[in-house]
Amino acid sequence: MPVTVVAIRERAPNERRVAISPEIVKKTKALGADVLIETGAGAGAQLPDSAFPGADIAPDATAALARADVLLKVQPPTLAEIAALRQGSVVISFLQPHADPERTKALRDRNITSFAMELLPRTTRAQAMDVLSSQAGMAGYKAVLIAAQASGKFFPMLTTAAGTIRPSKVLIVGAGVAGLQAIATARRLGAQVEGFDVRPETREQIESLGAKFLDLGVSAAGTGGYARELTAEERAEQQQRLADHVKNIDAIVTTAAVPGRKAPRIITAAMVDGMKPGSVIVDLAAETGGNCELTKPGETWVHNDVTIVGPLNLPSMGAIHSSEMYARNLFNFLALSLKDGALNLDWNDELIAQTCLTHAGEIRHAPTKALVEGTPA
Repeated sequence: MPVTVVAIRERAPNERRVAISPEIVKKTKALGADVLIETGAGAGAQLPDSAFPGADIAPDATAALARADVLLKVQPPTLAEIAALRQGSVVISFLQPHADPERTKALRDRNITSFAMELLPRTTRAQAMDVLSSQAGMAGYKAVLIAAQASGKFFPMLTTAAGTIRPSKVLIVGAGVAGLQAIATARRLGAQVEGFDVRPETREQIESLGAKFLDLGVSAAGTGGYARELTAEERAEQQQRLADHVKNIDAIVTTAAVPGRKAPRIITAAMVDGMKPGSVIVDLAAETGGNCELTKPGETWVHNDVTIVGPLNLPSMGAIHSSEMYARNLFNFLALSLKDGALNLDWNDELIAQTCLTHAGEIRHAPTKALVEGTPA
């Protein structure tokens, strides 16, 4: 019997993405697997059931989960969804292992093999499976559009009968995938753009997009392409220089993150107080505490005439393309193990081994195991 790959409707608030696309249905079936989709699974991404030719349609999530050998999801499965899965089945999804120990325990106790895509090693070979990068690209793009919408100014320079309008000055904080996409988008809108990152090696990337690299004299080069945490002295020096600089900025988009930790605080309340009336801050890190001290997750509010936006789940705002990219990421990961309709997991493959959260009744990811079971990492 060929394995059955299942996708269900995402039920998390404001989640519009779907974990499979019509393109991926075709590719999955070409590898010999069956595909089953819950009715309405793609509705949030404007994909009706008829858009998935070749896939069987289940009347509800319970019916779909009962047949799943492999479950593809965007948001982590709920406890009820885990309970509805057959023991020994496979889940491939964002799993947020540090956020909910009970979910990890349920996956373990249900003997489910789960792969947390955010744990995928960030290697050249893994790029086609990198869900963090594909979704961050949409987040960076949408964040700049939000900033432009919230601003009371044009972003580009305009020459009008009423005189010349100078371009807005936009600062992008963080030069990961989201930050670089934000820089590129702000440039496309005609703004005068600067990029800031504590990793000096990002200068070339920022400048290649036509932005100016903001050098504050503090380096936090880390490992794996991420920044390390700054010392108290380094942070104080950075904040003083940044405070002086943001006084003349019209819009700031913050994208800085440290894996597995709360977002670093970069924009203080005092900095916001020093910004020009009418300025805008869009904080992509709102979901993990915010890069701005005054960010309210999920809210837009005004402090001293500065608009602060704390958007949540920005990739879902571009659900059509976000779903398309995400589905490709998951398929490329699944294809490592799927051949002739059978699933064979190669535990000698570092991408499979390091992305695994639970397998055979055990938590395989050491930091999560230490958190959930209190064992040494």
